[in-house]
Amino acid sequence: MTTGSHEGEVGMSSQRVSGTAVQRTIAVLGSAVFFVVAPCTLAGLVPWSITGWQLRPPFLGLELTRGIGAIMILAGVPGLVDAFARFALQGLGTPAPIAPTRNLVVTGLYRYVRNPIYVAVVAIILGQAVLMGDWRLIVYGALLWLAFHVFVVAYEEPTLERTFGTEYEAFRAAVPRWIPRMTPWRSK
Repeated sequence: MTTGSHEGEVGMSSQRVSGTAVQRTIAVLGSAVFFVVAPCTLAGLVPWSITGWQLRPPFLGLELTRGIGAIMILAGVPGLVDAFARFALQGLGTPAPIAPTRNLVVTGLYRYVRNPIYVAVVAIILGQAVLMGDWRLIVYGALLWLAFHVFVVAYEEPTLERTFGTEYEAFRAAVPRWIPRMTPWRSK
């Protein structure tokens, strides 16, 4: 009788593992689609349509500014990819509101800032502005950040609070919305 009971538990455990694997696969695919639709459009297609990726004279007449822009882009891209991967692999969902995570993601860059995806997208856009010497991208980046801010405050934060309760409240109290912490936050 004990063996039968144990086998049933193993079978249920296998179902949970395979169910999680299926959820993770769906989350990865959904996140990949959303990655192309949202950040690639906002930080790639729109800046290209504004600038044609044509270099203008560097800001302040200093070629050095182009290097700063490149660093901003190079810092933003891996952060963006990492945050998307964490949504799929740890959160078992996507950054898209229509397919949210099942788990609150509080690792990686989320230990420093609550919105690393938005921060990375804006950094990539502003990096392109500095690299190409194009003020129009600075305006676009500022307007996009404002839209992100309104969305985060009006929709995202209240939704996360309802969904994750005290876990999110502790995270929100310890981790800044936009300006990263100097040291990583560790959930208790």
